[in-house]
Amino acid sequence: MTNTNNTQQLSIEDTEVTRQLAQFIVESKFDNLPSAVVKEASRAIVNCLGCAIGAAHHDTVNFAMAALSPFFGGPQAQIWGRSERADILHAALMNGISSHVLDFDDTHFRAVHPSAPVLPAIFALAEWRKFSGKDLVHAYVLGVETEIRVALSVFPEHYDRGWHITGTAGVFGAAAAAGKLLNLNVEQMTWALGIAATQSSGLREMFGTMCKSFHPGHASQGGLAAALMAEKGFTSSVRALEAKRGFGQVMSSRFDPTVITNELGVQYELSKNMYKPFACGLVVHAVIDASLQLRHQHNLKAQDISVVKATVGPLVLELTSIKQPKTGLEGKFSVYHAMAVAIIYGAAGEAQFSTEIVCNSEVDKLRSKIEVQVDPNVRKLEGYVTIVLNDGREISCHVSDALGSLAHPMSDQDLENKFRSLTENILSTSNANTLLEQCWNIAQLDDVSSLMRLTSI
Repeated sequence: MTNTNNTQQLSIEDTEVTRQLAQFIVESKFDNLPSAVVKEASRAIVNCLGCAIGAAHHDTVNFAMAALSPFFGGPQAQIWGRSERADILHAALMNGISSHVLDFDDTHFRAVHPSAPVLPAIFALAEWRKFSGKDLVHAYVLGVETEIRVALSVFPEHYDRGWHITGTAGVFGAAAAAGKLLNLNVEQMTWALGIAATQSSGLREMFGTMCKSFHPGHASQGGLAAALMAEKGFTSSVRALEAKRGFGQVMSSRFDPTVITNELGVQYELSKNMYKPFACGLVVHAVIDASLQLRHQHNLKAQDISVVKATVGPLVLELTSIKQPKTGLEGKFSVYHAMAVAIIYGAAGEAQFSTEIVCNSEVDKLRSKIEVQVDPNVRKLEGYVTIVLNDGREISCHVSDALGSLAHPMSDQDLENKFRSLTENILSTSNANTLLEQCWNIAQLDDVSSLMRLTSI
């Protein structure tokens, strides 16, 4: 057994994964990106900006602004959905927080929330130094590719240990994307990835609190700082990913470096991105979907229900088992709350995850009637719901693939409707319309800073 481990250790130690990844990022050309991936970047940008602007005045953002705005530097970049501007590092932090706090942002089908750590960093940088839409889209795609491949190299054990992988891997994505915009050479990009690695952080213990959204904000800020420092010659280990005491082997005993480099430039992870129709974790979307279908088909009223039974995959109760949430953020981690509001309100948007709704007595009463059991054979985005009515009748619904999954994706129109619903009380109609138009055509823009000005109120 010892010899086997030593052989594996030597195999990893002999690789140069960090440098190979850096070289790919530096040498990548926009024209080599598949058109479908460029289109997916536009979809992701529409979704991310909508989520961030919609959360711009959330308590989480307000408290972070109150604490840190006295320390902002020059007004280099816009805080989305607000009037304030900040230095690019603080703008990346605040916009990263707002991108994720509603838990409404995009999700890769296996691992991280791709956009929240990456887009705030490069949009802030693009306001300061001015870049074209092609430059930004290219950097974004490479940033997402980097963070997801790094995440998958340690997944799922890393996540199972309690690391919030959006924070721990997101910092690599922000560093790679910002470094691409800054035109770093291979040595500098290698340093940037190393500086990112030593900042990698985020604990799942924080789920249901304001710290969860701090993770991608911190990753965005840290990754941007890593690229800026590397540009000026700040060094790091050039084997930060693969070394014995580097990210991969410290963060997981099952680190697989080949996941990072295999088919780089051939397969793009952004093509496996998913978007949420409901303002909570994807793992409960199937039972929300099923609850909504039953409500509409049978004109359900909460007072007519005796018991609600749900059968779900293992991750649902691992992530969303809060039976009696007390705040809106806790409600997002309660499958019981998600199903209750779907039945009562016929919706599971951000409004249904407010603290006011979480504390509503009718919602609380229905939550107490919901029973959830785990079946290991139920897939991650699958769910079964059976509702027993007071008269003894049973009605059931099975959702095999939740809306928003790769098998049942949101359309461009769905994403546009989501964007409008999130921003309608924040942006002017004119700004929202122009912002959407520019996001859909971002690769044609000569200067993306014009797009950022539209996010101001």
